Amino acid sequence: MAYFVLPGRGKRVHRLAIARRIVDGTARGTRDRSAAGRARRRTRVLRRALRPSRRLQIGLGPWLRALPAQLPDPALTTVLSRLAPHVRAAYVLGRIEGLPRYEIRDQLIELGVRAPWSAIRAAEAVQVPAPRGADRFGPEALRPVRNRSVLPLAAVVVLTGGLVAAVVATGGGGPREASAHSLRLVAAAPDAWTRGARTLDAWPARGDLAGDRAFTRRAAGAWSAATGDRRAARGTARLLYAGRLDGTPLAVMRSGGLLARYTPGRLDVAAAGTDPSAPIALGGGRYLLAPWDTGPETLTGRPLAVSGGVTAPARARTGCGRGPLFHLGSRTFGDLGGPRATALAYRLPEDRPDGTGRPARLGPRGRGIWDRLACAAADPAKPVSEATASGFWSGELPYGGTSAEWVCTRLTYAAGGTGAQAALLGGEARPTGACDPGRPVSGTWWRAPSGRWYYLAAAGHGRVPHAAGLRRSTSWNGLLVGTGTPQAPVTLTAR
Repeated sequence: MAYFVLPGRGKRVHRLAIARRIVDGTARGTRDRSAAGRARRRTRVLRRALRPSRRLQIGLGPWLRALPAQLPDPALTTVLSRLAPHVRAAYVLGRIEGLPRYEIRDQLIELGVRAPWSAIRAAEAVQVPAPRGADRFGPEALRPVRNRSVLPLAAVVVLTGGLVAAVVATGGGGPREASAHSLRLVAAAPDAWTRGARTLDAWPARGDLAGDRAFTRRAAGAWSAATGDRRAARGTARLLYAGRLDGTPLAVMRSGGLLARYTPGRLDVAAAGTDPSAPIALGGGRYLLAPWDTGPETLTGRPLAVSGGVTAPARARTGCGRGPLFHLGSRTFGDLGGPRATALAYRLPEDRPDGTGRPARLGPRGRGIWDRLACAAADPAKPVSEATASGFWSGELPYGGTSAEWVCTRLTYAAGGTGAQAALLGGEARPTGACDPGRPVSGTWWRAPSGRWYYLAAAGHGRVPHAAGLRRSTSWNGLLVGTGTPQAPVTLTAR
C-alpha cells in the first residue's frame, strides 16, 4: 500500500525501500493487533506515504540491501504517478485493499481530504494496463529491517488482484498463531437445526476448508492471541464457516456474543447479536445464510443464487455501499457496515403494528427511503441488528427547496441496547440528532438555494414544534421555519 501511494518518481528500488521503511517506522507492537490499532497504523502509513519526508532517503542502505529479487511491475505505478496524491490513495484503498466506498471516504476524511467523494470517483475512473506478470513476495523474503528502535514484526507484501498490488500485513501471524491452542473450535452437526431450536448454536460449519484442521487451528490460535474485549471466551468457539473467498482463506467463528472473521494476518472481532437468522457478511457482497433460510430474493423479487449456504454477490445501489440488499422471508436485510446484515424496516405515521413485533419486507417507498438514509444511519463501529425508520413529516422545503421527508430511526444494537436518530432526507441525508420514535421532534439549520440560512423543525402527528433562540418563526406546511444566527443553539420542544 505504501509503495503505490508514494509519489511515482525516482527508481523503483528506492521507492520500495522507502515504503518498507515507512511500514517499519509505524509499528506499535501489540497496539497494532486490534482492529482499531490496525486502522490507526494504516492512517500513519498513508500520511507518511502521501507526504514522504526527505529524511527517509538518508541512511536507506539497510532497506535497499533487504529488497527482494523481484520488483513490482511498473505498469500500475506509471499510471498512478499521474494522479493527484489523494486520488492515488483512494485508488489503492479501493482497488488494491478492497475497502468499501464508505470506509474509503472515512479514511480520506481522516487524512484531511476535503472532497473525499470527488477523489473516490476520480479513482474509480482510472484505467490501468494488464500487468506483465503476477509477482508474489513471500514473507521469508520481506522480513522487516531492524534498525534502532524499529520493533520486529512479520510483514508480507502481496501483489494480487491482477493489478499487481502490494499489501503489508503485520501482527501475530505464523508461529504465534500456530502455538496458541487454548481455544478449541467445535461445529454443530449438519442437521442439528432440524432436531432442536433454531439458534446460532445450530448453524453447522460450511465452506470447503471446514475440514482443514491446519487452517482452522491457525484461526483459533489467532483468536486466542487477541487481547482485551476482542478475546474469545475460554474453552470452545463455534466454527461457522471456513472456505476460500475470491481465493483468500476465510474463517468465521463465534464465541458468546462475539463474532470473529479470520484471514491470514488479520482478525476482525465484533458483536454477533442475538438474531438467529441474520446473514453473516463474508465479503465481496456475499452472505452466509442460516441453514433454514434457502430462498433469498433480490429487491426486485427475483431469486438470489445460493451455493453451500453462501449467496451470490448482493451490493447496495447507494454511493457509500450501504443500504438494502435482499429479501429473506418476510424481512428485508441490508448493509449498515456491521459483520451481519441488518433487518431494515420503514413505517409511515399512520401504519399500525402487525402484531408480530418483527419488521415487514420493504416496499418500493421503504427501499427508496433506505437508499437515501443508509449512508447516515449508523456507525460501523456499533453494529446494528435491526433498524426501523418512521417518517413523521414530508413535503416541500421552503424557499425553493426540494421535496423531503423527516424520519426517526430506531436502532437495535448487536451488542445490546437501543438508540434513535433523526434525519432530514432532502437532496442528501442530513442527520439531525437524537429522537423519540414514539413522539418524534427534530430540528436543524438549513441553507436554502438562495444561500440564506433557516431553522427547520417538525414533530410527529398531532404535535407542534416550538423553538427558543430564534428571532422569529412561522409555520410552513406543518414545518416550523425560523430565522436567526446560523448554527446558533436552539431549544426545541413539541406539544
